[in-house]
Amino acid sequence: MVRPPLSPEERARGERLGLLLREARGSRSMTAIAAASGVPVETLRKIETGRIATPAFFTVAALAASVGLALADVVAYCADTETGESLSA
Repeated sequence: MVRPPLSPEERARGERLGLLLREARGSRSMTAIAAASGVPVETLRKIETGRIATPAFFTVAALAASVGLALADVVAYCADTETGESLSA
């Protein structure tokens, strides 16, 4: 099955998710967050760099919980096309 290409909006939303997770991770290593969330470190790396722009819901939920983010905050941040600041600002 061939997956249709992502729209520019979907790619931008994935980049915002990656940025949010990187900021929320702070000084903690990818390995620590991957272990805490049960998500493979390579998957986390791909999400943070925008290479996986549309990760599965449960992957996002596990990562958000491991870095202390509420899903509602993740949705609000990633859906906002004018996001210029982090949630901690």
